[in-house]
Amino acid sequence: MNIKIKKHFLHYKDYKLKFAVGKSGITNDKKEGDLSTPKGIYKIRTLYYRKDKIKNFKCKIKKKIIKKNMGWCDDVRSRKYNQEITFPYNYSAEKLYRKDRRYDLLLDIGYNARPVIKGNGSAIFLHLCDKKYKSTKGCIAILKKDFLKILPLIKKNTKILIS
Repeated sequence: MNIKIKKHFLHYKDYKLKFAVGKSGITNDKKEGDLSTPKGIYKIRTLYYRKDKIKNFKCKIKKKIIKKNMGWCDDVRSRKYNQEITFPYNYSAEKLYRKDRRYDLLLDIGYNARPVIKGNGSAIFLHLCDKKYKSTKGCIAILKKDFLKILPLIKKNTKILIS
C-alpha cells in the first residue's frame, strides 16, 4: 500500500493525516529553490532519526542515526548534489542535525535520485512539523505523533504518491 498525498491530507492504511507542503504548493516542474513540492510517485529509501530525541519506535525500513556532522547537498556545482554529505563541506548543504526538531525524524523519499538531475531539486523529505503546519521549502511535513503512528506500517516497498 502506498502513502498518498492528496487534497490537504496524507492517506495511509486507515489513517487520514493533515500535512504541510512547500510554500509554492505542488508542481509538475520542480526546480532547486522554488519552494514547491514535486508531484510523482517515489520510493521511500531511508529513515533518518535523532537518537537523542527519538527513543522507542518501530520501523521496518533501513534507518540511520543523524550525527552532528551530517548534511544533504543542495549545490548544483557539487558531484554530491542531492546526496547525504559530511561536514565540513566545500559546497552548499542543508544540515540534518537541527535545533528546530523538524528533522528529528525524516524519510528520504527518493526524489530526483536515480538519476540525479542537477537543478531539479534536492533534499525532499517527509519530516516533522509543528502544530501550525507551517509551509516547507518543498518537503512534506506531519506531526511527530502522526509520523510515529504510520512509521511501523511502512515497508521497504512502500511508495509515496504526491498529487
